[in-house]
Parts: sequence; C-alpha cells; structure tokens
Amino acid sequence: MDDLTPMPEDWQSALAVVAHPDDLEYGASGAIARWTDQGKTVRYLLACRGEAGIDTMPPEEAGPVREREQVASAAVVGVSEVEFLDHPDGMMTYGLPLRRDIAAAIRRHRPDLVITGNHHETYHGGFLNMADHRVVGTAAIDAVRDAANRWVFRDLGLEPWGGVRHVAVSGSPLATHAVDITEHFDRSVASLREHAAYLAALSGDMANPEPFLRRAAEETGRRFGGRLAAGFELLDM
Repeated sequence: MDDLTPMPEDWQSALAVVAHPDDLEYGASGAIARWTDQGKTVRYLLACRGEAGIDTMPPEEAGPVREREQVASAAVVGVSEVEFLDHPDGMMTYGLPLRRDIAAAIRRHRPDLVITGNHHETYHGGFLNMADHRVVGTAAIDAVRDAANRWVFRDLGLEPWGGVRHVAVSGSPLATHAVDITEHFDRSVASLREHAAYLAALSGDMANPEPFLRRAAEETGRRFGGRLAAGFELLDM
C-alpha cells in the first residue's frame, strides 16, 4: 500500500459529524487533541444520543448516560461544544431531514474542515460497517454541498457557507492522509475511557481502549514513517 500523506493543517475550524457517542474516540480523537492544542476550534455534532448502544440498559436510561459520557470525552481532547440531534440510534435513514440538520450546523459554525466517519460498506480488513455510520457519513459529505447552495434548505434562514475546503473521513479503508498522534495518543485513550458505561457492556478487543487504539495507530503508522498515526480519507471540496 502507498504511504500516507500528511493531513493539511492550514485551517482554523472543524465540525466533526458522526452517528454515535464513541465514534470519534475509536480513531479520530488523537488527531483532534493535536489540532485543539494548535489553537484550532473543533466542534462535535452527533446524529443521535446513543440510546440503543448498551444492550443491558434501556434506551431511556442509556441516552442521557451516553450523552454525559460524550461531553466528558470531548473535553479530554479540548472540545467544549457538543451538539446532539435526535435521529433514532440504530434506525437512521439517509434523506433530506438528516442532510438538512447537518447543513444547518455547517451554516451555523462555518468550518474550514468537516470530519466524519466511514461511509463505506467495510472497514480495512473487510470488516462490515454498520448502517448508521454509512448513512451519516454519506449525509455529511452531501450536506457540505447543501450548505453552500443558497437555494437548498432556504427555510433554515441561515446564510450559505461554501468555505469547507476538505472532508476528512475517519476509519475509511481508503485512507489517503494521516496525522502524527504520537504526543497525543494517551489523551485519545483517556477520551475513549470516558465512555465507561458503554465500554463496561462490551466484550472483545474494543472493550480495552489502550491496546485497541495502539494497534490501529501502529498499523496506520507503518504507512506514515513509523509514528503513531490516525488515518483519514481526504476529500477536496
């Protein structure tokens, strides 16, 4: 596989748009910690509250717990603005309502960069992606263009924003770029550990943050000079 190119860092603000609490922590949060340390502003937009994500906890209990955990997790990597939409966890559908909500956030926050999750059918290695991830990733990419078109979603009452230069797709099997997170790896682990109730209900590799994240960062780093790294598929807009 080809070596990865360094992510551009000549930008000042980003909006991270993902489906669930914990999605950013499984791969992107080390890069986000690096960027906030550089003085950049990163905001989070979650399509749901993660209410269907804990098998042992009813949704009406899990939603508020996971919302609190996400806010605490974001704070670890320097993110203070976290917004939650109310699309149904596990049952999200691609369409105008989701695109509208994301486009509205882009117009409000006017980012240079949009970060989102993997919208492809699989992850690296052929592991099947889940529907919510595919739906939100695709909607986020499309919403960037929606936000720039003044004749789309006119009812929002917000000025169009065409200033998004790139979309960075975390977890993509088609990664093109990477960010050195060697100095920020420990904070990425700490950020994931804030999802304590979620992790407690998991089993397998994903339940243990440090080795899981280290393996991923080392694998990406083998294509990026041997440093711990977070990979992204970079789309120019």
